[in-house]
Amino acid sequence: MRRKEPNQMQDSSGVHVWLVLMKAFQALTPHAERSIKRTELGDSDFRVLEALLHKGPLPVNTVGPKVWLTPGSISVAVDRLVEKGLVSRKDHPDDRRVRRVELTPKGRALITRGFGEHAATMEDVADVLSKNERLILLRLLKKLGKHAAETRK
Repeated sequence: MRRKEPNQMQDSSGVHVWLVLMKAFQALTPHAERSIKRTELGDSDFRVLEALLHKGPLPVNTVGPKVWLTPGSISVAVDRLVEKGLVSRKDHPDDRRVRRVELTPKGRALITRGFGEHAATMEDVADVLSKNERLILLRLLKKLGKHAAETRK
């Protein structure tokens, strides 16, 4: 049997792109799950705290879409995080109808440490790619994702 030469006879079909992307995501997921688990937070709680760490205080209805949670799920997650003392709800200074969620000092300390460890874990996994390869990959994934979102039926 003849050996395939690099870049020769490679499947570049849309279904193969999806398959490779899915397999890569599934291979990365256990690394992310392990690092998040070390924070003793669930995945959705980690995502909410991470969004607040990087975006600052946000209206509850803004947090949900940023972390892929439905309105009902984000309300439950925020309730849980308030109960743990990791976030608080505050009135918006300009609009009393809006309630913002913000990190408490305890929540900020937890997610700062936890996100730092998570980032280090993901850096170790991505270390196989050069900076240039990462930039190319990011550009192409954004292009693919944007096109898929625009053509969704």
